[in-house]
Amino acid sequence: MSAAQLLTPVAGMMLADAAQHYASQGVPVFPCVPGEKRPLVAHGFYDATADPVQVTAWWQRWPDANIGIPTGPTSGLEVVDVDVKGDPPRGPESWQRAAHAGLLDGWIAHVVTPSGGLHIYYPVAETEQRSWASGTAQLDFRGTAGYIVAPPSRTHLGGEAAAYQLLELSPNPARPVDAGALREFLDPRPPRASWQSRPFHGTLEERTQRIAAWLSGRGESERNQGLYWASCRLAENGASLSDAFEALAPVAEDIGLPPREIERTIRSAYRGPTPSAADHGQARQGQARREPASRGRVLA
Repeated sequence: MSAAQLLTPVAGMMLADAAQHYASQGVPVFPCVPGEKRPLVAHGFYDATADPVQVTAWWQRWPDANIGIPTGPTSGLEVVDVDVKGDPPRGPESWQRAAHAGLLDGWIAHVVTPSGGLHIYYPVAETEQRSWASGTAQLDFRGTAGYIVAPPSRTHLGGEAAAYQLLELSPNPARPVDAGALREFLDPRPPRASWQSRPFHGTLEERTQRIAAWLSGRGESERNQGLYWASCRLAENGASLSDAFEALAPVAEDIGLPPREIERTIRSAYRGPTPSAADHGQARQGQARREPASRGRVLA
């Protein structure tokens, strides 16, 4: 399957037909609220499927539903999302800096979002890359545990409908983006010595409390990065993933971060060898989640 085969035909299609087209290419889909990004199904992108019977049933029920596609190995797609919110928006400048540094080469398609932002499509990497969000740079990565809204979905801006549209296909060979290198470039981690100089002494519980207190003082422009660094610090101090959620998630909500972004950010800090499988199991306990019903093909 090529990017041209996947994205080019949907331009003139109704939403229901486009959803079936994606499914016919082996890419699982799920319905989102008409004109919005919110999933209509109970488990969101975990309910995504390429089963034509289920896709037909969904779009017969919700003919104006937008089309969600899970990113990562399930679809064969990973996406860099350039945001244009803010005054001035920081996403375009972050995109230009990263592109100039050679960190965004290998893309297969550019899709313009209704707000004027940009989705940059890549083939999935062989090694799992989890989704993350950089509030500071206003540039996010959609990989495992993420999703996008795909063309020809639309939203309403100023009373008029605007669609997600394919802007261009790359004439060059595609290759996966290095999401870890991109994040390090956008949000460089302070040297370990600067962390070691902080007075985080005492028991693990005392250190955890001090780190959470430090996070509570972060302002709007640094709250996402602050949560990431606080999570890294807890990992380095021996706190489990579940302990990090318990200590930091309530504080992060208090300073204005949404729950989905909190989960992505904390998990991203623990994506290295520090957490154990048991830690992940504790953090996910009580969350009824299902894997997408089918796996897609890798874009070439």
